[in-house]
Amino acid sequence: MEFFKGVNVDWMGKAKYFVTLSLVLLAVGWASILKNGGLRYGIDFRGGTLVYVRFAGAPPIDQIRKGLQSAGLPNSTIQSISDIGNSASQRDVVIGLEQKGTGDESLDTGKNAIIDVLHKTFGTDTSDKKDFNSITAPALTDYLTTKDPLTLGTNAGDRYKELAQRLVDTRDRDQGGIVTSFDQLKNAPGVTPQVVNALSSGFSLGNFTIRNVEIVGPKVGAQLRRQAVLATLYALLGMLVYIAFRFEWIYGAAAVIAVFHDVLITLGFFSLFHYEISLTVIAALLTLVGYSMNDTIVIFDRVRENLRLMRREPFAAIVNKSINQTLSRTILTSGLTFMTVVVLYLMGGEVLRAFAFAMVIGVVVGTYSSFGIAAPIVVVWNKYRGQGAAISAGSAAEKRVAAAARR
Repeated sequence: MEFFKGVNVDWMGKAKYFVTLSLVLLAVGWASILKNGGLRYGIDFRGGTLVYVRFAGAPPIDQIRKGLQSAGLPNSTIQSISDIGNSASQRDVVIGLEQKGTGDESLDTGKNAIIDVLHKTFGTDTSDKKDFNSITAPALTDYLTTKDPLTLGTNAGDRYKELAQRLVDTRDRDQGGIVTSFDQLKNAPGVTPQVVNALSSGFSLGNFTIRNVEIVGPKVGAQLRRQAVLATLYALLGMLVYIAFRFEWIYGAAAVIAVFHDVLITLGFFSLFHYEISLTVIAALLTLVGYSMNDTIVIFDRVRENLRLMRREPFAAIVNKSINQTLSRTILTSGLTFMTVVVLYLMGGEVLRAFAFAMVIGVVVGTYSSFGIAAPIVVVWNKYRGQGAAISAGSAAEKRVAAAARR
């Protein structure tokens, strides 16, 4: 499918504008990184604790922050979550605390500290009655078996186990994980007024519940950070070797420089918009490396084809023609990918937001770097070598075949 026919844009003549844009983006992004004292690493890399909390109403951010400061945790982070299409998630917050200890015994310290602060701040007392919004299905099964609200006696069997699971499912699935009144459980299958009375007499209803807890030790975080850097560098090195073998070393160097440029600009945007670098972001960066490299190779491959057909043409003209010929393919693939990741960014939820943000920035930057950064580098190198006509972009094997044919 070809959307643009007869395109004749002098891309190499406009290369200086792309280079200027890249320099501005790099300067602004990395000035932000230096101003903020470096990139913001997520729990995966820096080590620490993340506690996901859902409240019955709007999250009282200021009250949570005051409670954390009073408990001597001023460096903790509080982040609201709001996913489009999920009203329950709009009552969620993520409380993060950097891990200070190095031993295994310190891994639960942050979690316990945050949970204690929440209980003290919101006056939740679990010493007399357990919080129904935090109870597990096995614990609820034991309670119902002891109370026996259905008067089943020794014939209970697995009835209370099934009932407990239905109650927990109703709380988590239908009520978004938090119940504000025991009457909300009446519609659950098998629930009678006697069951509701037993629950109200044995449990309290707190105004928040712990949805999830993530804990990563500092040693593990440092190791993951090092492995992430190595994975990215190995990917770039492997692509450099492949393209150098398939084309020429200058093509591989240009492609790797362009991809490295894409990663640096994306990291700068992460600092500007205060996103954290996590394992999912590293996955996005590696995806970006492959995507941008593929786009560059398509252009270089067309350059190689045109070199055989336009031997007497200036190399810059051949590159321009190659980019114009692949423009429809570039717009089609990049445009569809861009729309997909934008939807993922808007609708994918908080967990995927940083990943989608990296892809949104990466697709845009990676597309223009293929013809605005990588291709001009090859043209400049060709000009530096003082060749008025094009240099060969064939592999070493192709060159040997051509030399033998000339003899």
